[in-house]
Formats: sequence, structure tokens, C-alpha cells
Amino acid sequence: MDTKLLELLVCPVTKGHLEYDREKHELISRSARLAYPVRDGIPVLLENEARPLSDEELGL
Repeated sequence: MDTKLLELLVCPVTKGHLEYDREKHELISRSARLAYPVRDGIPVLLENEARPLSDEELGL
């Protein structure tokens, strides 16, 4: 994931910061507790495509 692109992207739900998980190919929104998939290098920032994050995944 291009770091400049990552700086421009925000969570569509909270408008907050996103973190890229290279292992899982996901963009993480801690504030929304959602993980958005990145498919073929393209972020899919749709709430209905995101998966909910557990407390363990968030480190809580």
C-alpha cells in the first residue's frame, strides 16, 4: 500500500485514521472497530464489506 495514499484515506464511518495490516491486507479503523479489505491493491472502503474487529485484535 502506498504510504502517500494511506495518509489521504480515512474511515468512511468515523472519518478517522486508518492503519494498514500488511499480513491480512486490510485497513484498520480502531475507532469504528472495523477492518476494510484491500483487494488487488485497491482499498474497499464500504461498511458492508468490512469485518468487525474483536477486543483481542485491537489489543484491548
